[in-house]
Amino acid sequence: MNAPVEPNRQESEPMPGGRLTPEDRRQIAIWLAEGLGYAEIARRLGRPTSTISREVARNSAPGGYLADRAQQATGQRARRRRSVQATEPPADGLLAESVRGFVEQFAALLVGTGLPRMPARVFVCLLTSGSGGLTSAELVRRLRVSPASVSKAIGYLEAIELVRRTQDSGRRERYVVDDDVWLRAFKADTGAHAEVAAAARHGIEIFGVGTPIGTRLGQMAQFFTRISEQMNDSSLTDAAVHDALTVLAALVYAARPLTVDDLATALDWPVQRAAGALDAISRRPILSDPLTVEQVGRGAYAIIPRPDRLSSAQCDALIVSPCATRGT
Repeated sequence: MNAPVEPNRQESEPMPGGRLTPEDRRQIAIWLAEGLGYAEIARRLGRPTSTISREVARNSAPGGYLADRAQQATGQRARRRRSVQATEPPADGLLAESVRGFVEQFAALLVGTGLPRMPARVFVCLLTSGSGGLTSAELVRRLRVSPASVSKAIGYLEAIELVRRTQDSGRRERYVVDDDVWLRAFKADTGAHAEVAAAARHGIEIFGVGTPIGTRLGQMAQFFTRISEQMNDSSLTDAAVHDALTVLAALVYAARPLTVDDLATALDWPVQRAAGALDAISRRPILSDPLTVEQVGRGAYAIIPRPDRLSSAQCDALIVSPCATRGT
């Protein structure tokens, strides 16, 4: 038996009714199985055709449309909407006083860590959004600030990768805080600490180990190196660590600068393996502590004591003539 031809929507589509009931959904499943079109099902239930098409589209699965599953899915969506609405501000977009107080207090704490005040306020506002993101207009209403202030704050937060842009179904631009934001910030801090330590060690070479500036830079390098090493979740394998230590031993034994090719030849390794070991030492200074590997000359590497491990007085004491210390 052929399915009835769908009538013209403009002529036959009724006015919208209430929500679909479990019985309505059972009838939809039965009539779909019989081959009825959306318009005919809508006519029989006294609903708009769009209601039926949307219901089937939202609640169909590989097994087709099932009434019980559709009812359960609808209930779950309703509960999620109520949960989000409970955490969202009123329709005027303004925050409740308790939420506003929390946002301002939390933002003040972030300002204490170095984040500017407006980016901190915007970040906490996004962080406490029940819907998982906000538009620029919503941020303006919630924080009671100008669009220019929000735009500038968003630009700052994007630059340090705390916030990203996305688009909702209406193609409006929204700003969200990703779940992995803290991991990315953690890795960024780790890299920054290592760079500060390296710069301080370079300063020691310029100003000298025994100078007051060199001493201060040495303390700084030691501090930031320790932080970087403690924070760095390195992916170095046991084999990579073993190769790094082997290269250190080779440089100590040779007691002279060696190039990557020299190391590869002496150790009977491929050049890439020797270069990888040197790179591992560079990325994980703790592997060579209390020594460090420095590039000298034209592509050669030498091993020397780390300049931040000895004070200027200790260095002076170590270069005194052995004869003088023995009293001969």
